[in-house]
Amino acid sequence: MKYIDIQGKKDGKDITISVSNLLMGSGDFLRPDNMDFAAPVLDKFLEIGGNSFDTARQYRHSEKTLAGWMKLRGNRDSLVIHTKACHPTRENPDMARVTPEAIEDDLYTSLETLDTDHVELFALHRDDPTKEVGPIMESLHKQVEKGLVYAIGASNWEIARIIEANKYAVEHKLTPFTFNSPNLSLAKVNRPRWENCVSANDEMIRWHQNSNTPLLAWSSQAGGFFSGRFTPDIKDDVEMVEVYYSEANWERYRRAEELADKKKVTPIQISLAYVLCQTFPTAAVIGPENSNELLSSYDATKISLTDDEVRWLNLS
Repeated sequence: MKYIDIQGKKDGKDITISVSNLLMGSGDFLRPDNMDFAAPVLDKFLEIGGNSFDTARQYRHSEKTLAGWMKLRGNRDSLVIHTKACHPTRENPDMARVTPEAIEDDLYTSLETLDTDHVELFALHRDDPTKEVGPIMESLHKQVEKGLVYAIGASNWEIARIIEANKYAVEHKLTPFTFNSPNLSLAKVNRPRWENCVSANDEMIRWHQNSNTPLLAWSSQAGGFFSGRFTPDIKDDVEMVEVYYSEANWERYRRAEELADKKKVTPIQISLAYVLCQTFPTAAVIGPENSNELLSSYDATKISLTDDEVRWLNLS
């Protein structure tokens, strides 16, 4: 497994957090009542070199399940946990919660659920552009100073807001965002897959290239768009049709098939390699529900794509 470095702070000292370029996501199989099935997949992830897990307070069961598995295996100190805060609640899905109070409430709840005294990576799950960045960054800095969080980042923030927040942090000697976690995949979205979610556009990509800031991509395999399950004529999955069906994406699919045939791999592995072969540090959140899917993603990390191949896949 390959790794990327994310800059953080622990006990007042600068540290480098080594993050596997695959993060185990919170698939539906990750439930406390499914541990007999889930634990071997998590074990296999560690066996192949993975060390990083993506979760959030908003996800129904994953933090509790992850806590149970870590306790069972006694391996918390060797893992990197990425959790998130400030998502609207299920009770009030339309209410923005990007406030210092929500940051603290969500973080403390996650720490309790995870049964840990810190998380390595902590991101804001959503943004509210009506809120000033100052109080948000000050609250996040306080959690770092307390040792509850080692590095902070954004998820589903537009690039202008990230730049504004980091400018404020630098000017006020606070902890800046040192990673970003938007959607990035070979298939480009027609609309956000979920409300108020952000996909990396050309401007954001250029910022990552110029700053070399690590990107942790969610929906890195575009919901299985390149798996062979979908064709222009199969339209039984309304969300997939609305989000990913387009002439440009079918051409990307065709090119992924062509390159996969050349490299003796599969199109979905090519799509994951596209995310991992950018010109700046990237890692991909994956959601395998069995060991075969996990090993398929792992094999994709071994595929090397040239810059020309990455551009060609993306119709650039």
